[in-house]
Amino acid sequence: MPARSETKSAAAYVPESPTLPRLEKAAAGCRGCHLWERATQTVFGEGSRSAPLMLVGEQPGDQEDLAGEPFVGPAGKLLDRALEEAGIDRTAAYVTNVVKHFKWEARGKRRIHAKPSWSEMVACRPWLDAEIAVVEPRVLVCLGATAAQAVIGRDFRVSRQRGELVDSALAPYVTATIHPSAILRQRDDESRRLELEAFVDDLRKVAELL
Repeated sequence: MPARSETKSAAAYVPESPTLPRLEKAAAGCRGCHLWERATQTVFGEGSRSAPLMLVGEQPGDQEDLAGEPFVGPAGKLLDRALEEAGIDRTAAYVTNVVKHFKWEARGKRRIHAKPSWSEMVACRPWLDAEIAVVEPRVLVCLGATAAQAVIGRDFRVSRQRGELVDSALAPYVTATIHPSAILRQRDDESRRLELEAFVDDLRKVAELL
């Protein structure tokens, strides 16, 4: 595998004739950008290669970094709840992130999420492209503004365009909504309840496309 100084992209690490197990194994050794240096491990996508739905978030969080699995923290649990309320079988979804390593800043003893830069997302993009190519989802849903801009385009605004279907070669249906972590960040219980209802409504529209 190429040394860090020889590449600023994950492309050199993506295996030929990829399968999900081969991709996950190769990604574990990715040094395509510097984020691996402070992460516990690569957090690759999870789900069936025949999943009709792919959910793409920004990056793994603290708990995902420690567990090595995507969407297992508070936001992941909320996502599971919302999928159930929307009538979507969790096993029908392949979940992943644009960036596969946890980017964080120290705040006391806590590791706080730091937004990945555009160059970091570009460097990691070959993994997502490979996942999409293998899974071939019918519906691809970006969770949150960062994922939407990385996947759909830098001009996309979830605040204005959430739930809209966009033309894309990535999947027959491509759309975006908020990240479940945005619900958790609401200031009070009523705000969280309203945001969760809106999120579930978005997912119900996705369910109709599956």
